[in-house]
Formats: sequence, structure tokens, C-alpha cells
Amino acid sequence: MEVREYQSSDEEGWLRCRVLSFLQTAYYDNVLQEKETYENPAIELVAVKDDQLVGLIDVEYEKTERTLCSRGNGLGGMIWHLAVHPDFRRNGIGNKLLAEAEKLAKQKGLNRLEAWTRDDDWVNSWYEKNNFRRVDSYLHVYMDGQNELKNTITSEKPSLYPVQVFAHYTGKETKKIKANYKRVHECICYEKEL
Repeated sequence: MEVREYQSSDEEGWLRCRVLSFLQTAYYDNVLQEKETYENPAIELVAVKDDQLVGLIDVEYEKTERTLCSRGNGLGGMIWHLAVHPDFRRNGIGNKLLAEAEKLAKQKGLNRLEAWTRDDDWVNSWYEKNNFRRVDSYLHVYMDGQNELKNTITSEKPSLYPVQVFAHYTGKETKKIKANYKRVHECICYEKEL
């Protein structure tokens, strides 16, 4: 297996790998049709085995302190995408991608990485095993159908009726929110000092 820089010809494999890896997570419906591009510089790596893209990591990094990362001093990098194709999990691919991204981040003068993920136990355990520490969280709330939207979301536009809503909840009444809506995920921030 080779870890190398992403090339534009990798886009289809990148998208397939990301979609397949996210299907078994709380991000199962977060589908992209093209690879994200970044406003700031980014470390974009892929893992390739037998001409198949089997893993990826994208880290956009700051040129100015605290423009991407939410805490800390110095320059940080935000892990936007980290994925391993499900047929190739448990082979250390994620660890190899992270190690190479960390090496490049240090060379670029970054002193920390930040990542946000949802409440999949196995994903959170992976971050913790890789020396990330939990530093923050809030809720992702999906509202679907009239019962969940009633008394929460209305439209001021005539003849426009909300059917689904995705929202961030940053308040203190998390138990109440979780009780009132069927699909609620905790979105957790992890940070790793380099």
C-alpha cells in the first residue's frame, strides 16, 4: 500500500471510498458528488493498494491563527475528511494516513490538529487511541415530518412548507432535545497537539 498526495485523477476513487466508508456511520447520508476544495492550503493524502483508492485524509490548515480551528494558540489544521474503504479496515490504513498527515503538518509549522465527528463509538475510540482528546461537543438535530417540525419550524413565505430540517443545538437541554427528535447525534470535537 502506498500513501501519497491526492491528484485530481483520484476524484472518483476518493468519492467512492468516502461514500462507502461513511455508509456504516452516523454520517451515512452525508454524500458528496465532487471532492471538496479548500479556501486555505490543505494536506490531501490518499492510500492506494493495487491501483484502488482505499483511504483518504484531508487537512485544511491555517495561515492565520484561529481562522479554522476553534481553540489553542499557534497554527492548527482541521481534518475535514478521514475515511478507509470498508473492505480494507483494520489494516492500519487510517493510522498510516494520520501519521503522514501529522509529519507534513509539523513541517508546515502546525502545532495541533482538530477533528469533529459524530457519536459512533468505534470512530471516537479510534481518535482517542491516536492521542486526540475530546474538547467540545454540540448536537446535530434532524427534524422530519409534521410532528417533529410542529411548534419548532415555520415558514414566513406563503405556500412554503418545511418538510425536513437539519439544525445545530448548542444549548444545555440536550436530554430534552434527544427525547423530542428521533435522529439526534452528538458532534464531538477532538484535538491533538503535535
